[in-house]
Amino acid sequence: MSIVKVFSDSTADLPQGWKEKYDIGVIPLYVVFEDGTYRDGIDITPEEVYRKVAAAGALPKTAAPSPADFMAAFDPVIESGGDVVYIGLSSAISSTYQNALLAAGEYPEGRVRVVDSETLCGGIGLLAVKAAKAALWGDSAADIAAMLEAGRSKVETEFVVDTLDYLYMGGRCSGMTNFIGSLLKIRPVLRLVDGAIIPVNKVRGKKEKAVEQMLQHALEDVGRIDDELIIVAHTQAEEDALFLQSALRAHTGVDDIAIIEAGCVIGSHCGPGTVGLIYAVK
Repeated sequence: MSIVKVFSDSTADLPQGWKEKYDIGVIPLYVVFEDGTYRDGIDITPEEVYRKVAAAGALPKTAAPSPADFMAAFDPVIESGGDVVYIGLSSAISSTYQNALLAAGEYPEGRVRVVDSETLCGGIGLLAVKAAKAALWGDSAADIAAMLEAGRSKVETEFVVDTLDYLYMGGRCSGMTNFIGSLLKIRPVLRLVDGAIIPVNKVRGKKEKAVEQMLQHALEDVGRIDDELIIVAHTQAEEDALFLQSALRAHTGVDDIAIIEAGCVIGSHCGPGTVGLIYAVK
């Protein structure tokens, strides 16, 4: 049986310890400013992205890895006789998935299996960890891909954005909506549905109200939450993340509630102060 290597991309925002523990390969997306192109998490940090956005008053562009980037990562595994499973950013959001498919087509059939996560950030990370554990247990690439395709619809991903500025600069809300929203301190609550980001609520007032609402929505699933892993993701919102972690431990009994910090690509779209909650249902 061939050894299976699991890959994801940088929008999974996997902590370094997870990459090493589970032997997950990560292929970076790109963040493009006027002064250059940077590999997410390698050439630039989220803090540097926010500083550049503040200075320029404009968001960077983001770009998917090319098919050649994927092949450069996959080649050593294939040449050593192993197989590859790649689980990455939702195809409804980025061309990353399509480029991975193009790369997979350059190898013998079945050697590289590409799965659309239909989510982002910690949602991808949760699926990638499940895949990596299955690979360590000796499951085949075909079985791991099938498990991911069956499990992706069970991943719940919801997050609260602290500022409308990044959504406005990215063309995701109008100038008037941004202006009024800023005056009224409206916090959008966003959810991943069928791979796309949709607004599910707007909470007026302090962000804590929106975070509490997101928590209560999760607790409605408390009897169905998979207790293997819950992820709290944030962009410079550690206090909110710690609150969610503590509350979830108290109400769910789940021990492994990980806090991760979203990287440059995710941060450049949602801005600092964002906090998200990701879990799978049984």
